[in-house]
Amino acid sequence: MILPVVAYGSPVLRKTAVPIEEIDGDLNTLIANMWETMYNSAGVGLAAPQINRSIRLFTVDTEQIFNNLEPDEEGIYPDAPGFKGVFINARMIQESGTKWAYNEGCLSIPRIREDIDRHPEIIIQFQDETGAQHTRTFNGITARVIQHEYDHL
Repeated sequence: MILPVVAYGSPVLRKTAVPIEEIDGDLNTLIANMWETMYNSAGVGLAAPQINRSIRLFTVDTEQIFNNLEPDEEGIYPDAPGFKGVFINARMIQESGTKWAYNEGCLSIPRIREDIDRHPEIIIQFQDETGAQHTRTFNGITARVIQHEYDHL
């Protein structure tokens, strides 16, 4: 089911999201709906607060970025082929490297883009949709998208 995306100014976007206590069927249904909502909105990430749920959950799919590269662009992105996954109760461990600007958009602020400076590499701890705990390093565009969605929490 496609869920409504809340717009900039909504109070839920200003709250600190609460941890998820239980990964169950209801959460898995919400995750499936978030994927559908994100793709319907042509997004590469979606955080639960953007669908009016103040919980520590977001989805990311940067694989779709790399699936559409031109032949001369292949090999220039350190994070290709990208990453698709669910982040539950994520906690940023480290952000490193010299920040770089990139023109970002946000589903909660449609049709507006802005250059945002972000670190090129992160280490993040999170649970996936099965409850498994992960600590992973991400870089490039994937790190940028994760940082953007994490900021929503």
